[in-house]
Amino acid sequence: MTEKIFEIDSNVDPVVFYGVNNVNLQLVKNLFPKVKMLARGRIIKVQGSISDVESFGQSFVQLQNWCGHHNTLDEQTIIDIIKGNVSEEKKEDSLILHGVGGRPIIARTPNQLQLVKQYALNDLLFAVGPAGTGKTYTAIALAVKSLKEKKIRRIVLSRPAVEAGEKLGFLPGDMKEKIDPYLQPLYDALQDLIPSSKLKELLEDGTIQIAPLAFMRGRTLGDAVIILDEAQNTSIQQIRMFLTRMGLNSKIIVTGDCSQIDLPPSQKSGLIEALRVLKSVKGISIVEFDVRDIVRHRLVQRIVEAWSKKDAQQEEGVKNKV
Repeated sequence: MTEKIFEIDSNVDPVVFYGVNNVNLQLVKNLFPKVKMLARGRIIKVQGSISDVESFGQSFVQLQNWCGHHNTLDEQTIIDIIKGNVSEEKKEDSLILHGVGGRPIIARTPNQLQLVKQYALNDLLFAVGPAGTGKTYTAIALAVKSLKEKKIRRIVLSRPAVEAGEKLGFLPGDMKEKIDPYLQPLYDALQDLIPSSKLKELLEDGTIQIAPLAFMRGRTLGDAVIILDEAQNTSIQQIRMFLTRMGLNSKIIVTGDCSQIDLPPSQKSGLIEALRVLKSVKGISIVEFDVRDIVRHRLVQRIVEAWSKKDAQQEEGVKNKV
């Protein structure tokens, strides 16, 4: 057991560093569960093993450097720096664009950064992995960036209209009202990236189009970024149809999670087949996300890991019976 005193630099506002009602400090404590911390003013007294105290010290330096430079410190930045997903220095290099209110939208994990790099090199990308890894959000951010830089003229976002394990029955309203529940996650991402008044304008004039996969047949999409979300719920015929919509000066990003297939047991996932058939095709990149990329609530990673362990045990049991 060792004890060390850390002092917040004079150019860092302790109120900003600790957060409202010490919310930032509490988060740091949660992320260092083996370390005891006592904060008074600019002084933080830390007790723990030598390695844990040293690890805290490294994160402390990065956190206060970020806070001093930007005069802000939020939950996600704290998590990113302490978990080592993106260091304080690399956050600037990982910037994709600035979203609503000037909030920096960054590639927060190695595989998100890999998706950004592969987007610059390839016209067709597959981003596959578990829930909460930021696949769709990063893809939409890249599309919005291309639109803002006038590299494309439109964004087309699509999803298969497949219910996640429950039958919703008849949905009232016109066509838009019927399909919007399936597409709401795409709207959520866009609202983070584009001010509401501007987003409404872009949706109304067709610069940004959000449509179910069934509406894509027969179209050729040029000067566009086309994103297919939840692709694990497409049939083989649907994903073949979608991938052939690509026109000149277009990019396609396909995202999905092969562990969350909501198709009938008798129907094969188009995403799994596409990954198998296209894995060696030049100009196509496949970025595989894993639990280390999960950037939602920390419990999401534990949930995914627990379910993956259970699935692996079941598969092993089936093999042993055979």
